[in-house]
Amino acid sequence: MKIDAFHYIQLGTVYRGLSVVPDEEVIEMYEGSHVPLEQMSDFYGKSSHGNTMKQFMDIFSLPEMTLLSCVNEYFLKNNVDYEPVHLYKDVKDSIRDVHTKGIMYRAIEADIEKYICYPEQTRAVLAKLADHGKKMFLITNSPSSFVDKGMRYIVGKDWRDLFDVVIVQAEKPNFFNDKRRPFRKVNEKGVLLWDKIYKLQKGQIYKQGNLYEFLKLTGWRGSKVLYFGDHIYSDLAVHRDAESQLVLQEWKKERKEMREMTKGSFNTQFGSLFRTDQNPTYFLRRLSRFADIYMASLSCLLSYDVSHTFYPRRTPLQHELPAWSDRPPAARLPLLQEAQAK
Repeated sequence: MKIDAFHYIQLGTVYRGLSVVPDEEVIEMYEGSHVPLEQMSDFYGKSSHGNTMKQFMDIFSLPEMTLLSCVNEYFLKNNVDYEPVHLYKDVKDSIRDVHTKGIMYRAIEADIEKYICYPEQTRAVLAKLADHGKKMFLITNSPSSFVDKGMRYIVGKDWRDLFDVVIVQAEKPNFFNDKRRPFRKVNEKGVLLWDKIYKLQKGQIYKQGNLYEFLKLTGWRGSKVLYFGDHIYSDLAVHRDAESQLVLQEWKKERKEMREMTKGSFNTQFGSLFRTDQNPTYFLRRLSRFADIYMASLSCLLSYDVSHTFYPRRTPLQHELPAWSDRPPAARLPLLQEAQAK
């Protein structure tokens, strides 16, 4: 099923096997279309600690969802009585075994052109970053042999020359929060060495480790680090010629002035109760989770008929926002004021 940011089910997107579950059945099953917080997945999107839902959030989820749906559909069509929890756990364990036992890696390595789309611009991007003095690192859960073969195919035989640090079998997400896992050096034959790691050297391959040691040994931290991962949230392209830079600076100045003006119209100290410069406030998020309608006073209802229906406003996504750049400043001001107010 598809659920919005406030835990409401989008009716028409609930599937049992390969068939859509009727809206009436969904509403009866969940006593409405809202899923209580205690039923949602945990912080990492997993079903654990009493949570009964798992969040599928990356490209690896596609085969898992497909396998679950198809097996479910088979059982339903053939009137096979089954426990859904067993089905979920068996599929999850099967996919885990395919990874941990190396079955998937061996299959891809044996026919790499079938499974890996060749992105011809990847090397150009990496080379551009390296040429501009950027320090680059690769942190992956995959084993060294698989990484080497894949990167040779995608980037070239000299792919390691582009990266300052290469870490394999990192075991993310444990890599980010387990400080007890030191780095180990891997030699050219894939053999683990016993050496204590005092520095992460270019040209070497390291295994496991943790984020704390990574930051300590490299000194790379904070907003200066740009991380490319499975979840891509936004892209930003800015022209670098002098004329475009002047326009950009004018926009930044105009944006700052508008922010101060709109802030003052709400509260000179904090601005709107409902938003920061870019995002909804934490208060608004909590409010939106537990309340359907928010108003300044109960008397606000006097303006509405008792049979009035309140519809939620469709929230614009990043790619749906109006094109500010093709509007003159005077035309952009009312739109920006309205957007800030929302």
